[in-house]
Amino acid sequence: MQKKRRGAVYEVAEHPVAFAAVFLAFFVALYVLMSAVGATPDPLGSVARDQAPVSTTQITATSTPEEPVRVTAKSIGLDVKVVNPDTTDVDLLDEALKQGAARYPTTALLGAQGTMVLFGHSSYLPITTSYYKTFDGIQNLKHGDIVSVYSATTEYRYSVVGVRIADANDTSNDVIDLPQDGQHLTLITCDSFAQKSNRFVVTADFVGAYALAN
Repeated sequence: MQKKRRGAVYEVAEHPVAFAAVFLAFFVALYVLMSAVGATPDPLGSVARDQAPVSTTQITATSTPEEPVRVTAKSIGLDVKVVNPDTTDVDLLDEALKQGAARYPTTALLGAQGTMVLFGHSSYLPITTSYYKTFDGIQNLKHGDIVSVYSATTEYRYSVVGVRIADANDTSNDVIDLPQDGQHLTLITCDSFAQKSNRFVVTADFVGAYALAN
């Protein structure tokens, strides 16, 4: 009499340990093969991969200056768009702040000698429009924290060297030092370009530039 053939489910239930061992061996072999051909999933996701530096070539003052398009600071969860208005008209600058952070047009570009100044609104009211929260939390940056400013092709990294509040009632704070030797970054919270108010001011020094992956 021919022996009745049993199904796969029955065989797995009958020999669970053997099945687990075979499955594990197959999975490991498959993973090794995929790793060898670069087909394993990227745990950081496509966004992080696009931002990763692919070289350590430092940008110098002789490189072509670039406009900033984005600023991030991982230590405080900052990640905002940067716009580049070409006017110093106060009303137009205030309009630019509705799009994110704004580079003051007479300050340095990325890769150039001098100080780049980025302004952004800051507010902690629960119902405030999102663009009023652009620079929320920059006062929590610490000495040595990295702030990254991106062009279309390059990440420029700056190390925080100072965080302070500019008191609206203290005339000595009316002028913010903007060194022209070396490459520097200043972040400033702003209610309005025309309004005298308390402002948080973060200063940082350039530490390196990295080409973004294509």
